[in-house]
Amino acid sequence: MLFNTVQFGIFLAVVLLLYYNLPHRLQNYMLLVASAFFYACWDYRFLSLILISTVVDYVVGNLLHRADDPRRRKLILVWSIVFNLGFLGFFKYYGFFAESLQVLLGALGLHASLGTLHVVLPVGISFYTFQSMSYTLDIYRKELEPAKHYLDFALCVAFFPHMVAGPIQRAQSLIEQVTHPRKITLDGITEGIYLILWGLFKKMFVADNMALITNRIFAQQHFNFGDVFIGTLAFAFQVYGDFSGYSDIARGVSRLMGFNLMVNFNLPYFATNPQDYWRRWHISLSTWLRDYLYRSLGGNRKGEARTHINLMITMVLGGLWHGAAWTFILWGAYHGALLCLHRLCQRNLPEVMPRTPFQRFAWRWFRTACMFSFTLYGYLIFRAQNFHQLTTMTAALFSVHVSAPALKSLFVIAFHCAFLLAVQLWQLQKSNLYAIRECPVLVQTGFYLCCFYLIVVFGAFNAQSFIYFQF
Repeated sequence: MLFNTVQFGIFLAVVLLLYYNLPHRLQNYMLLVASAFFYACWDYRFLSLILISTVVDYVVGNLLHRADDPRRRKLILVWSIVFNLGFLGFFKYYGFFAESLQVLLGALGLHASLGTLHVVLPVGISFYTFQSMSYTLDIYRKELEPAKHYLDFALCVAFFPHMVAGPIQRAQSLIEQVTHPRKITLDGITEGIYLILWGLFKKMFVADNMALITNRIFAQQHFNFGDVFIGTLAFAFQVYGDFSGYSDIARGVSRLMGFNLMVNFNLPYFATNPQDYWRRWHISLSTWLRDYLYRSLGGNRKGEARTHINLMITMVLGGLWHGAAWTFILWGAYHGALLCLHRLCQRNLPEVMPRTPFQRFAWRWFRTACMFSFTLYGYLIFRAQNFHQLTTMTAALFSVHVSAPALKSLFVIAFHCAFLLAVQLWQLQKSNLYAIRECPVLVQTGFYLCCFYLIVVFGAFNAQSFIYFQF
């Protein structure tokens, strides 16, 4: 059941009608049933995976809370991590690693048949696995008390707005919202409507129209500079509009019910360096990796060389989180290298900082353009179907040919992204993602009418799935 369908609109209307007329505890039970139904619309068979995962982590959380011996607590935690990552690895990565190992053995003159799995990847397994793991990790660190009731914890993991594609909500913030009555306010409802409309605009008007260009160009066999640049640029706005649109809708739906989910995107294409980019892009994943992986490896506490190694490990595993393909691993390594390079250069940056307002303005936008260029090449790695296509398209970047269809596609991109960029420039200037809601009523009305008009007249209504569902 996709957010951008009539079926979801009917589902949400029924859920809200019941929600607004039930007391707190019954609201929770109803939301748990609704979340199970929402996920079952994808594939009811995999509801058992969520059930098993939540039962195991709920039991582990209580065992960790009662255990005093450090060694026993560590063994319990390790068992939980192995179980969760084992589930994730079995369904998502077994075929990839089995095939890669067979290729390696074949290159060495050895032949082995490891078998492959032919199962549907459970929707959202990477998201709800990380959400569930954060619960036991926080209890192990004594930063969280275990949930008193299993159903409360189950709702935190399975809450339908964020279950299949995030944001990866921390148990610390969500359990409190589940266990205490939520307040329904007019401001919360209007904020929710704003987020839902803005999310639908990003998805249906921007992302799905960019997908037509991206899919056409990446399906080609031969490329020139214009093809590669336009295809990658279109994909940049496709993946941003698609994923940030989903996050906005998830947050908006949650606000209608009094829940607050974390901001997952904060104008990432205006980042000025790699570190700034990861503070703005997929914030729920980047902070999860920082808190539970990077810092567990030692972070930046063990010298410069070890810091760079920890960054590379974190980003490579972050790339692998996105999917079972070597291109995702390379994409993670690429961003890890950018972060390491930025750390090496950072100590010299204060020496070249400009002094006048114009120089600071020009320097800021020069850094933004450079970072966006690096980000674009990262998207080429991310979107490429295999290494052969990646090398072919990379080589095409050194050509000078730009075809007429590529130029036409550039105008299409400009048309579909102009309003998005105009709004985001205003948000950047005000340092406020809700800057539109603070404008005069006439300006707000114009914003809503523009979004509605562009969606209805130029939006894609063929209900394309969200990209991050496959992760």
